Amino acid sequence: MRILLVYPIFPKTFWSYEKILALVDRKVLLPPLGLVTVAAILPQQWEFKLVDRNVRPVTEEEWAWADLVIFSAMIVQKQDLLDQIREAKKRGKLVAVGGPYPTSMPDEPKAAGADFLILDEGELTLPMFVEAVQRGETSGTFRATEKPDVTATPIPRFDLLDFDAYDMMSIQFSRGCPFQCEFCDIIVLYGRKPRTKTPAQLLAELDYLYELGWRRGVFMVDDNFIGNKRNVKLLLKELKVWMQQHNYPFRFDTEASVDLAQDPELMELMVESGFAAVFLGIETPDEDSLQLTKKFQNTRSSLVEAVQTIIKAGLRPMAGFIIGFDGEKAGAGDRIVRFAEQAAIPSTTFAMLQALPNTALWHRLNKEGRLRGGKDGNINQTTLMNFIPTRPLEEIAREYVEAFCSLYDPVCYLDRTYRCFMMMGTPKWKAPFKMPDWVVVKALLIVIWRQGIKRETRWKFWHHLFSIIKHNPGVAEHYLAVCAHNEHFLEYRQIVREQIESQLKEYLAQGTEKPYVPEQKKAEAYAS
Repeated sequence: MRILLVYPIFPKTFWSYEKILALVDRKVLLPPLGLVTVAAILPQQWEFKLVDRNVRPVTEEEWAWADLVIFSAMIVQKQDLLDQIREAKKRGKLVAVGGPYPTSMPDEPKAAGADFLILDEGELTLPMFVEAVQRGETSGTFRATEKPDVTATPIPRFDLLDFDAYDMMSIQFSRGCPFQCEFCDIIVLYGRKPRTKTPAQLLAELDYLYELGWRRGVFMVDDNFIGNKRNVKLLLKELKVWMQQHNYPFRFDTEASVDLAQDPELMELMVESGFAAVFLGIETPDEDSLQLTKKFQNTRSSLVEAVQTIIKAGLRPMAGFIIGFDGEKAGAGDRIVRFAEQAAIPSTTFAMLQALPNTALWHRLNKEGRLRGGKDGNINQTTLMNFIPTRPLEEIAREYVEAFCSLYDPVCYLDRTYRCFMMMGTPKWKAPFKMPDWVVVKALLIVIWRQGIKRETRWKFWHHLFSIIKHNPGVAEHYLAVCAHNEHFLEYRQIVREQIESQLKEYLAQGTEKPYVPEQKKAEAYAS
């Protein structure tokens, strides 16, 4: 059986990083970990080819070669997935689909022509699919009512990837998150009980990457890496030794809940194991909104102090922010900007709230009759909200655009990054010296030319750089890399402005909706 694995295109997003990747001759930030894991679960006597359409298109020879085409996609990849299903069917191919988007909205890929729907987690549903194919079946839907034991997940087929195309590799230690945030689909897809691989299992994946010659960053894609703190500490104690034995070949980034700041031992283990950055779901500095959306873990202590504790431990924070929560007061965009400045968070993802399929928020809004337009939603930063909010959508959208542009003003970004790295704890390990390759040198020279000579940031750029080298030299290389990130954000903030304003113009032309008034507020107004 000849299997063509195809990963659909991502639209330009916060995470696409085109301008930064172009500096270092890479095409994509991260590879399709789901598809190389699928390839490892399927029978190994089958033949596999993988095409990431973010790297290159599928060739006619590859279409012709395939007996079966398998797609995996997130909601943000929806349009290209549906288009590629139709392309495969035009060529008479059997098509199977899986991943978060088909699992959440199976009717849409099925309507586009998908023959097999391999839903939920593949460790359980892929074997069902294989049995059906071996019986000669040409269609079917495969679902699981339980969550698999990920200690049985095989090492992903990293050998199918074009390493030169990617800036970082992806691996996964755990699935699931113990919290109950109303807007989050992770707990819907993967449950609230974090399931982890064994330390030996994860180290075997790193061994394979090392044997294949990978020597750059690795993103631990867990939606909450510290969801099971006991098990993650067991991993980190062994990972620390592995990294020492291999002369620190990788640098790790990951995602974690902000309660990481309450565990000094865990932060120290992460830094000693080669972790450099962590994405934090802050969402909003407004405690009322955090309570309403059930993100209680962010209300237990000062968020600014928590972020700065993480920085001082030696981890660069990235943060996610959302605007548009129910009951939110005007000026939320400005409050988010002030928070990011106060906490000294260089990079922040920022989006208007979306009701993702089957989340608690989606069910509540659907019951209240508030979902509008495309009910599936997405998490791109260039999309208006897919429900009726409790304050005017126009007000939220304009606040969002202005806040996004303020966050990535080149001077503000440089100052914020400088403050972050001045307080950052120095790494407790050092990779052996090696001559930088020409690609990295060229990228550094371009950043110096643009930010240190050409733009209004020129004086601050040199002041901040020399100050970092003098006062915190151990973070200087990391600091310059983060300065380079704004090459992407400068362009992307204009994309956000143009696309949101275009959608807002279309929305206003159709006649504005009245903001939603909760029943309690209606009753209070009536009583008064």
